[in-house]
Amino acid sequence: MNFLKTTVLLAVLTAILVFAGDALGGRNGAMMALVFAGIMNFGAYWFSDKIVLMMYGAKEVSEADAPELYAITRDLTMKAGLPMPKVYIMENDTPNAFATGRNPLHAAVAATAGIMRLLTREELSGVIGHELAHIQNRDILISTIAATIAGAISYLAHMAQWAAMFGSSRDDERGGNPIALIVMMIVAPLAAMIIQMAISRSREYGADEGGARITGNPLSLANALRKLEYANKRIPMDVPNEATAHMFIVSPLSGGTLLRLFSTHPPIEERIKRLEAMGGGPRY
Repeated sequence: MNFLKTTVLLAVLTAILVFAGDALGGRNGAMMALVFAGIMNFGAYWFSDKIVLMMYGAKEVSEADAPELYAITRDLTMKAGLPMPKVYIMENDTPNAFATGRNPLHAAVAATAGIMRLLTREELSGVIGHELAHIQNRDILISTIAATIAGAISYLAHMAQWAAMFGSSRDDERGGNPIALIVMMIVAPLAAMIIQMAISRSREYGADEGGARITGNPLSLANALRKLEYANKRIPMDVPNEATAHMFIVSPLSGGTLLRLFSTHPPIEERIKRLEAMGGGPRY
């Protein structure tokens, strides 16, 4: 169901791009915007692991450095049938974790020092299972595709702004349509952002479910999420770039968002509810 939802959302995002491109610059305009956005996001996708890990000061560890974290990751990786990812620790008191890498052969799992102090071994296993599910589902690739299409729509919106200021020969040929121009400048990028956020939330649900199946214990992740939400509100993380917030298992942004519609993460209570349903009800 999550895969189907993601596919539909990506299709709608593509339809918005085609519509916006045709309205502003024809197929050539849409293609140019898509290629430009693709080049930028391809670089981010290819080097995402190095960029993000360096941004958060993550250091690679061996089994001797972090025996529990390494052993949990190795055991769950074997259960999931995945290659062993690199393991990193971030010296940060805020309990959180994320996975990155362009594919399962070039993947990394990073956890903060705070999460290792907060969670039990069983709960930490639930978190690592969630991150491995992201790798298994190739969510970095999916989010990059969504970002590329949304970025192309944003570029077209900027083109619409220039067209509004200096005029557009294509618009003149059609007799002029200022309403369509306003739609391209405001509605199209807003709709693209909403859909991009919805894709991110859908992938989080998928990783929760996949992680619970890898560990065989949905309630361990449910309990971890409950602790992480409370701790992240109490000890918010200093995020170098808000664009990376979607990568973490729980949102590290201290202020949150005004509307859930624009959140990269589903509501924690809904995630916990779904996991408890998988595990046959809450157990504390």
